[in-house]
Amino acid sequence: MDFDLILNELSLRNPASNEQIVQQRMSELIKMIKAVKAQGVKVSLRTKENFYTIILAPNYPLGRWFNDADQVERVFIKTLATKAPFSTDIANSEIQDLENNAGLSEFYHQGELAIGLGVAHMLNTIAVSLLSEECWDCSRIEIEARQLDEDEQVIHEIVEIIHASRSNHVHEHADWIEKRIRIQVSDGFDLWNRRNELFPSLEFCEDVGKQIQSLYPGNPMLRQVVKRLFELEKYCQIWTNGAFNSDNIPSKATPESESRLRQFKQELTFKCPDGEKRIFSWHLRMTGAGAWRLHFCEELGPGKIIIGYIGSKIR
Repeated sequence: MDFDLILNELSLRNPASNEQIVQQRMSELIKMIKAVKAQGVKVSLRTKENFYTIILAPNYPLGRWFNDADQVERVFIKTLATKAPFSTDIANSEIQDLENNAGLSEFYHQGELAIGLGVAHMLNTIAVSLLSEECWDCSRIEIEARQLDEDEQVIHEIVEIIHASRSNHVHEHADWIEKRIRIQVSDGFDLWNRRNELFPSLEFCEDVGKQIQSLYPGNPMLRQVVKRLFELEKYCQIWTNGAFNSDNIPSKATPESESRLRQFKQELTFKCPDGEKRIFSWHLRMTGAGAWRLHFCEELGPGKIIIGYIGSKIR
């Protein structure tokens, strides 16, 4: 399995004061990447800029580090697949626009624009950092996602990023990586064909099959859809009694406004697998995906949710 690691460019803003510290930081980075590879995945490192031009200390770019590094570490870095910019080989305009500060989504860490962390969130993968500041010595990072919807309203959301700057952080994510390997889907057809295996608590309206199967290989939207479906599946597993509680779903779930329900009642009504027609008011947004929505109905619960629609905002 190919596994992308996204370099957090904010961890490069504080160059080391001397070459000895550079050696320590690079050694820790290499140990961490090796720990990811040890989980049985093929690793690629995606960076915002050319990896080999990164400045590690004043007048000390990565190219000079090669001259001083241990041979084993030097060879490891040279053989590591690195890709710049982040959007290389990724067919998604949102990520390209994010890099160019031109998209509908922006991501911030402690008030500072965080492109790499945002890309890691959109791709549902691990963000990695040089251990240049204490704030990067953690296995998870919270960032603020700001998204401008089609009504020109700014939506704020706090999202959590899987992160690593030390090898022990990777060990904390071993179960998460194993699950990613186990549930890896190649495209929308694969996802649809495995829906009963992956999401036993979810039912899908007929038209959702066409919507899911339109997700082609390499489309980051596929990972966003999978992530949201697993959030609903996990919620169903703990929803054993009582009323539906949207606060227990990691992503923000909201119902349609009364005005939209009146205006789009027909468009929000879908025929369910049991033959009944229901209104699908509840929905999840796809962060970084423009106006995409996942509409669901909780009427069969506890422990069961119907997926009625996945696509652009219903108009």
